[in-house]
Amino acid sequence: MNFEYSEKVQGLINQVNEFMDLHVYPVEDEMHRQVALDPWSTPPLMEELKAKAKAQGLWNLFLPVAYGQYSGGLTNLEYAPLAEIMGKVMWAPEVFNCAAPDTGNMEVLAKYGNEAQKKQWLAPLLEGKIRSAFAMTEPEVASSDATNIELSIVRDGDEYIINGRKFYISGACRKQCEIMIVMGKTDPDNTNRYIQQSQVLVPMNTPGVKVVRPMQVFGYDDSPEGHAEVTFTDVRVPVENIIVGEGKGFEIAQGRLEPGRIHHCMRSIGIAQRALDLMCKRVSERIVFGQPMIKQQSVREDIAKSACQIEQARLMTLKAAQKMDVDGNKAAKDLIAMIKIVAPSMSLDVIDRAIQCHGAVGVSQDTF
Repeated sequence: MNFEYSEKVQGLINQVNEFMDLHVYPVEDEMHRQVALDPWSTPPLMEELKAKAKAQGLWNLFLPVAYGQYSGGLTNLEYAPLAEIMGKVMWAPEVFNCAAPDTGNMEVLAKYGNEAQKKQWLAPLLEGKIRSAFAMTEPEVASSDATNIELSIVRDGDEYIINGRKFYISGACRKQCEIMIVMGKTDPDNTNRYIQQSQVLVPMNTPGVKVVRPMQVFGYDDSPEGHAEVTFTDVRVPVENIIVGEGKGFEIAQGRLEPGRIHHCMRSIGIAQRALDLMCKRVSERIVFGQPMIKQQSVREDIAKSACQIEQARLMTLKAAQKMDVDGNKAAKDLIAMIKIVAPSMSLDVIDRAIQCHGAVGVSQDTF
């Protein structure tokens, strides 16, 4: 395995790092202020940053295959270090049009959508003009197994009628969210449980679609993205809104989730690395018991453990990315599953140590 970056990728790494240094880190406080003023709308500052990133060609870097003028045309392995850098600030991926759930939805439309669907929905998503959501999770069933979902999609002539309830639908609270990819069952009685499901495009303004409330996560609503509870009551969409065809929903979901999982892992490594960097800075400057904290053996051990864990997760993620590139997403499913366990656990460990080293300020608005 060769994880050395090409000249092209190293150039992009330098560009993204420079962009973060010049345009993202200095405005973190202002971004939070603007979100607080209008919680469910894209802040004006975000649009300004997106325009700057697009002008520099730092746009749609996640898309692993060339797609016109917008695609980064990178492999998963090449994209990994860029996603890690973006992940150092929670909202930064959106600046580069590399934020979930849009990334997964764009990949679905690019891979499975017909030309009309691509023109109507993929094009504005690639341009960063609109946002989207992916509606799969339901409160009444164990939705981690997509075959359990119960939302009903029934054909009626030239339309589908949709009824059901979803929750934790990331992105659906935002005013700029215009389209959802909704997963439900078109053939619930089929003996093959893997072809009962379908995915259909549902515009947010369709009659019968209701955003009930933003679900909270540990008391936070995660605005402006949010995680909505959404109900569908006799929602009608044209049959042309089906993606690929009936019975393809589970296949599409699996194809969508595998790249998305590794993207989240890359970003988790980024935020852990930033936490470690801040921890090192803090313990070098903070004086306790008459000397810098870095002189404490336990502090040095925490830093060492964190560095080891980050590098282990990083290497496993790069291995999974390379496997996806060489042998395909399905062949890499075991590695993707492993890194999905390893990266979040690692990130929590490192962030917790960083909080401890910062003391009270580590849980304040000064460190977000």
